[in-house]
Amino acid sequence: MTKSFAGVRVLDGVDLEILPGEVHCVLGQNGAGKSTLIKTLAGVHRPDAGTIFWEGSEVTISDPVAAIDLGIATMYQELDVVDGLSVAENIFLGHEMHTLGLLRTRQANRKARELLAQLGHESISPNQEVGSLSSANKQIVSMARALSHNIKLIIMDEPSAVLDSEEVKNLFRVVRELTSVGIAVVYISHRLAEIREIGDRITVIKDGRSMAVGLPVAGTETSDLIRLMTGRTIENVFPAAATIAADAAELLVVEHLGADGVFEDVSFTVRAGEIVGLAGLVGSGRSEILETIYGARTSTSGSVTAGGVRLRPGSVGHAVSHGLGLSPEERKSQGLLLDQAVFRNVTLSSFVRFARLSFLNERAERSAARSQLDSLDLRPANPDQPAGTLSGGNQQKVMLARWLVHGTSVLLLDEPTRGVDVGARAEIYTLIRSLAAAGTAIVIVSSEIEEVLGLADRVLVIGDGRVIDSRDSGSIDEQEVLDLVMKGNAA
Repeated sequence: MTKSFAGVRVLDGVDLEILPGEVHCVLGQNGAGKSTLIKTLAGVHRPDAGTIFWEGSEVTISDPVAAIDLGIATMYQELDVVDGLSVAENIFLGHEMHTLGLLRTRQANRKARELLAQLGHESISPNQEVGSLSSANKQIVSMARALSHNIKLIIMDEPSAVLDSEEVKNLFRVVRELTSVGIAVVYISHRLAEIREIGDRITVIKDGRSMAVGLPVAGTETSDLIRLMTGRTIENVFPAAATIAADAAELLVVEHLGADGVFEDVSFTVRAGEIVGLAGLVGSGRSEILETIYGARTSTSGSVTAGGVRLRPGSVGHAVSHGLGLSPEERKSQGLLLDQAVFRNVTLSSFVRFARLSFLNERAERSAARSQLDSLDLRPANPDQPAGTLSGGNQQKVMLARWLVHGTSVLLLDEPTRGVDVGARAEIYTLIRSLAAAGTAIVIVSSEIEEVLGLADRVLVIGDGRVIDSRDSGSIDEQEVLDLVMKGNAA
C-alpha cells in the first residue's frame, strides 16, 4: 500500500495480512503511518498504489460504506460520537432502523440495549444523551456501533486509551468473544503489555514501511519490537526522582474540596518539586478533581490555595493568574486549537504578555514559543504548522510549552501519555521529572497505575469520589492500589 499527501509519502509499500479469528496488532511510533493505513482499509482514503484482497478477491474500498458492506468496521482513536444524539441514535447512525421512512425507536433501543449488555455495560441507557457520558462510556458506544453491523473484521485504534484496568479487562473479554466466532481484530496500541496479553501476531510499521509482518507475539522479544519501531533501543523506565527539599514551599493546598454528586472531602498538599499522583478507576472522580482545582468546575465545599492565595471557585482565569496550568485528558477537544499554528497554541494563555496596544506581537509570540519548543525537542520544529498535524506526543509537548511560557508553578496533568508511543512516552517522563526538579509542583492523573507509581513521589488512591488512602509511591505497589480501589468502590 502506498499513499502520499501533498507530495509527502506517508505509506511506502506497507504490507498487512489478517487471518480470520486472530488479533493482529499493528505497532509503530506516532507518525509511522498506522492511522493512514487503517483509514485506507476503512475507505476514508484511496491508496495511490497497492492492492487489497478481501476473502481471496481483489476489491476497491471506495468509501466507508463500501468497507461496512464488506464487513470491515473501524473504531477510531478520536471518538466519533455525536454528543447531541442519544446512545441508540449514535449506535445506528447511518443505518437507522425504519419502516416506510418511520424510525423504529423501540426496536433500536432494544437492540442497543443488547449490544451494550454484550459489552458489559447494561448501566448505559439507550435513551441517554451521549454528551453526558464519560470518555470511557463514549468509547463503549463507539464499539457498540461497530458491532451493530454484520462485521468480519473490526479495527480498533487505541481502544484502551480512555479505559482503566477493569475496563481494559472487559475490552479483552469482548475481543476474545469476537475472535472465538471467527471475527478478526486489528488492534493498535502503544501499550506493549496489552499486546502481550491480547495479541496473536504483530506487524511493525516505521516511517511508512513494514519493518516486520505477522510476527508471533509469543517468542518475539520486547526489545526487538522497540528496535523495529524506533531504530534504537529504548527501555521504558522512569527517570530517577530528585530529592525534595525539606523546607520546600507548599505551592498547592487543597482542603476538604467537594463537588456535589461527584467527589467529596478531598485534601492534599503539593510542595515545590513534588509530584502527587491520583490513582483510581475511570469514573472515580480523578479528572473532576483536577478540573475543580483548575476552576473549570465549581466546587460546592472546601477550598484551593495556590501560592498562599485562596482561589475563587469556578474561575479558570483566577487559577491561571496564580500559577496553575492544566493539560486536560482530551488534548484535541479540550486543550488545543487544532487548526491554529503551534506557536499560537503555546501562547494561548499568555496573550497579555504579547499584547501591544490591543494587537498581538506575533514575532514575540513565535520567539517565545520556539524557545520552549526547542527545549522540548518538538518534531517537526515548525511553530507555524497547525497543531492538529502533530503526533500525540508532540501535541503533549505543545501543552507543556504553553505552561512553561506562562511561568506556571503548579501543573495539573490528566493522562499525559494517552495515545503516545513508547519513544515519546520516555521523553515526556523525562520532561515531567525535569520540571519537578526545577521546582514545579505537579499533580498527575493516569489510567495506568504503573505510570502513577513510576512518576509520583506520593500517591492518593481515589475511589467513588473519595480519597481512600495516601502513601509514598515507594511503599505501595500496583496490586495494592487495585485492591484499595475495588474495596473502596464496593463500600
